[in-house]
This record gives sequence, structure tokens and C-alpha cells, in this order.
Amino acid sequence: MTIPLTRSAPTGPRVGARDGRRVAVTAAAALVLVGTVLASLALGSRPLGAHQVWAALVAPDGGDASTIVRDLRLPRTVLGLAVGLALAVAGLLLQALTRNPLAESRILGISAGASFGVVLAISVFGVGTLAGYVWFGIGGALLAGVLVLAVAARAREGVGPVTLALVGAALDASLASVVYALLSIDARTFEEYRFWVVGGLTGRDLSVAGQVLPFVLAGLTLAALVARGLDALALGDDVARGLGHRIGLVRLGGGAAAVLLTGAAVAAAGPIAFVGLAVPHLARALVGADHRWSLAVCALLGPALLLGADVVGRLVAPPGEIPAGIVTAVIGAPLLAVLVRRARLVTA
Repeated sequence: MTIPLTRSAPTGPRVGARDGRRVAVTAAAALVLVGTVLASLALGSRPLGAHQVWAALVAPDGGDASTIVRDLRLPRTVLGLAVGLALAVAGLLLQALTRNPLAESRILGISAGASFGVVLAISVFGVGTLAGYVWFGIGGALLAGVLVLAVAARAREGVGPVTLALVGAALDASLASVVYALLSIDARTFEEYRFWVVGGLTGRDLSVAGQVLPFVLAGLTLAALVARGLDALALGDDVARGLGHRIGLVRLGGGAAAVLLTGAAVAAAGPIAFVGLAVPHLARALVGADHRWSLAVCALLGPALLLGADVVGRLVAPPGEIPAGIVTAVIGAPLLAVLVRRARLVTA
């Protein structure tokens, strides 16, 4: 009698049922995103009907409804789609690369790099518009990410999860101290920076979305290319090598994608918290650990969460608004407490 030494992969109805559930979840996430997009275009201090939104988009007449939709709500909706997608996918990549369930954009010093670029643009170069210092924010984020990856690559163990986290934390602290020093000696820079650092979608026009969209698309493409390698990394470096993956390239590719996505998102909308932390956990809970599926769900639920927070911020205290970054922080704080408890990072 021969006893099999390995367990065969599940086949047949079980795999079909699992894939069917993933397709259903992805379709549901797409519907949720469509609903939040419609809400973002229709709701605010002046609610509009679906027919008014449609008419403003396809046949603008120059009236109040057309002006509200096309000039005010459409730009922030488009930007919310790009930023939410970027933050959620980047969070998933960072959690996979560092094997840290609490990882987000600060883990590689990217947010601090973007902040440094914005402060430098305002204080040194006198840039006074958001569309102007978005480029400085992107440049600072990219430089910070490249520096972290380069330093980590020179470590004895290579670009490992612990090395990435340590180097990123050190750079984050260093850049943050420089930013605070510049803000403390220049009141004008502080006033400009205060508007950006809260994090939100208001006050941004379509040119800002156009500036960051190429970086988001490049990062998303790179993330899709390394998704299968991330699945192998989750099994351990030795197993990933045995499966034929070049783990150094996978980590560098995933890190570069995270840098592009986070840099573009933070530069355009400010350091919005918890989207990159919460959505990857939700995606994995819904479709499992397969990164190809979880990337797709993150790309749908990330914008839905950010646009939903933006809509809530408009409706809480009209005619005023609460920035989306504050709303996501209020939502995410309880979630962070739950994640810390589950990860057993809090000792009695």
C-alpha cells in the first residue's frame, strides 16, 4: 500500500465555490464604489437628485447644479478615487513586505518625505498653490522611499521586513524633526502647511488629479506584477526561493509600487490616516490571502471608504465641512485598537 507524502491541492467544487465567492465579493465591492461615487456627486450642503447629476455631467447648462457638480464635486470625486485606491493598495503592499499587520504609509518614511517636500516648497521656493507644491510632495516621497530601499538593500540580510521597518522609522523621525523645525520659524509656512496636513479632498481641482494619476497607474501596474510573488513571500523566504521567485526583486518591486502610490496620494490629499491600514484587513477577511484578489478588492473599497468619509464630512455640520482625513481618523481609531488587541501587541 502506498501512502502519499504530500496532500494534493483542493480541486473541484471547493475551488469553484471559493472563486465564486471571491467574484461575488468583488462585484459587491464594485457596487459599493459606484454608490459612493454617486453620493459624492449628489450630496452636500445642497443635495441634488440623480437626474440633476446626470444632466450636469452629460449636458451642462451653466446653472447652479452644473456648476456644483462639474466644478466642485467632480474634481474631489476623481481625486478621491485615485487617492483611496493608492492608499489601500499601498497599505496592502507594505503589510505584506514588512509582515506587519499595522503597517501603513509612515512605515517607509514616505509620508514624512512628502511633508518635507511640501514644507520646502512653501518656505524656500515660495510656492503658494496646492497644484504647485504637489510636485514637491511627490518628489520628497519618492526620494524618501528610494533612500529607504537603498539603505535596506545594503544591509547584511538584504531588503528584509525588519530592515525596511527600522530604516523607514529612522527616516520618518529624522524628516519629521526637520519639518517641525522649519514650521516653528516660519509662520507663513505653518499656515499653508496646516491646510495640507489635515488631509482631505476639498480645494483640489482636476489638475491635481491629473498630476498624480500617472504615478498611481504606474504603482498599480507594478503591484499587479508582484502580486504572485507576495503570495510566495507569505510562506517564507526559503519556500519562495524554492518556488522559483527572486525575492529580492519582489521586495524591491513591491516597495517601489508602495512608494509611487503613497507618494502620489499623500502629496495630493495630505497624510490621510487609516485607509491604508483598515482596507487591506477588510479585503483579506473577505477574499482571503491571495494578493491578486485582495489587490482588486482594495482598489475598490479604498476609494469607497475615502469618498464615504468625504460625504460624511460634508453632511455632519453644513454648510461647513469636516475634512475627510479627520473622519477617517475617527473611524480608524477604534479599528486600530481592535487590530492591536488581535495582534497581541498590548501586554497586560
